[in-house]
Amino acid sequence: MKTVAELLQNKGSASVYTIGPDQTVLEAVALMAEKGIGALLVTEGADVVGIITERDYARKVVLLERSSQATPVADIMTSAVMFVHPSQTSSECMKLMTEKRLRHLPVMDNGKLLGLISIGDLVKDVISEQKVMIDQLEQYIRGE
Repeated sequence: MKTVAELLQNKGSASVYTIGPDQTVLEAVALMAEKGIGALLVTEGADVVGIITERDYARKVVLLERSSQATPVADIMTSAVMFVHPSQTSSECMKLMTEKRLRHLPVMDNGKLLGLISIGDLVKDVISEQKVMIDQLEQYIRGE
């Protein structure tokens, strides 16, 4: 299993998009749509104070018929943000995401935001590792 640090390295220089807690939900949704992403970290300066996801928008704005233009991000964000360290394994991340029903995990090291991994990043890694194992087994069976 790879570490989170290796996953981030393989992912490349993907930006972590953030938004302030006082910005509107409409601004958050517009940024997510523009970047083709499903979550934004909510930051105040260098501090991560929350996360806002498409799920938050659907459940806390649309279903409650709130105004996207008048609702600040702080009102619907999840403030108890789960995060992982660079040394943790992809298996540990999968377990955490499954148990807590999360799709995004910020990567923090000594209070510094290093990146964000998604369930898609983990699935891509598992598929890659399985392909390598299948290739090795096929070579073994062929006697190579």
